[in-house]
Amino acid sequence: MPVKNRFAELLPEITEWRRDIHENPEILFETHRTSALVEEKLKAFGCDEVVTGLGRTGVVGLIKGKTNKSGKTIGLRADMDALPILEDTGLDYASKTPGAMHACGHDGHTAMLLGAAKYLAETRNFDGTVAVIFQPAEEGGGGGKEMVDDGMMEQFRIDEVYGMHNWPGKPVGSFAIRPGAFFAAADQFDIYLTGKGGHAAKPNETVDTTVMGAHVVLALQSIVSRNLDPVKQLVVSVTAFETGSLAHNVIPETVHLRGTVRTMDPDVQDMAEARLKEIAEGTAAMLGGRAEVDYRRGYPVMVNSEEQTAFAAEVAASVSGGCDDAPQVMGGEDFAFMLNARPGAYILVGNGDTADVHHPKYNFNDEAIPAGCSWWAEIVEKRMPAA
Repeated sequence: MPVKNRFAELLPEITEWRRDIHENPEILFETHRTSALVEEKLKAFGCDEVVTGLGRTGVVGLIKGKTNKSGKTIGLRADMDALPILEDTGLDYASKTPGAMHACGHDGHTAMLLGAAKYLAETRNFDGTVAVIFQPAEEGGGGGKEMVDDGMMEQFRIDEVYGMHNWPGKPVGSFAIRPGAFFAAADQFDIYLTGKGGHAAKPNETVDTTVMGAHVVLALQSIVSRNLDPVKQLVVSVTAFETGSLAHNVIPETVHLRGTVRTMDPDVQDMAEARLKEIAEGTAAMLGGRAEVDYRRGYPVMVNSEEQTAFAAEVAASVSGGCDDAPQVMGGEDFAFMLNARPGAYILVGNGDTADVHHPKYNFNDEAIPAGCSWWAEIVEKRMPAA
């Protein structure tokens, strides 16, 4: 079945919701306005139950089908939070909150799931129950984990869960997916180097942490080039180098390095963590200083279930005429926590020729709304066909 006509009719209304959310971005768990908007609309649509406060500011709406012989519940998840980025789009509905913008399209994800919820509440042409899940704090806050930890899957008896993300550079409304490991585990590290500060004219009397830090940054590159099996994936990136001085003539006492490690394999993750600590501590000691490493594991690898991925691809093909094989992505995605709790799948929908996500000029493409909404609705109607 192609894009549903109902979503073509609803496009102006869904677009209006999306642009209102875009204009009023909220970061991490502070999605109070957005959550209230979602709650209000779900109740207006006639959802059978609307629950708030899961994962702090998450919202879940339940929609019952015409029958429930299957006893099955499918979860559909959208993220709601924005990013701490200063918007540079020039849109007439650009962010009204300085330093915050919907630079990843979560405004579009929320609007599309609201559109699907409205349609499903109108038609109820399925056998079972739908849980529409609106999650805060995907961008580094682990809102998905908090909703799972709050017992969401058990409370609503969710059997399977499906997620979606827009994808710049892919034709509008087209889809791509892959089974198995899809998005990477995303870890963070901080390395604190201590030496002996002093006058830059007398480096022999110091233990130079700037030189120490430079050696550590370069040595960390050997984890990928010399410790990793070449057929596996690993990213080690140092993203900040902060010294204890801004003066031209002072060798600082301390240096702080910050960065991220991305992996697709738990064994590679273990190796990278161990080698990062060994290299930082060993390099610092070699140069007369010391290193303290704070390594924190973040989002796990996001793994699509085989059966649900095949089904999601079939639905995508019915909506858009095809579904491409997606490459693995070294970005992190906290939908991984929901897929760890229940079988399911995560799919990409094309956003067209736009700026990339997390860029100040990015904007969600409203032309993708009918395809995204149709995919959500078809997931429900085909997975739980009316009895």
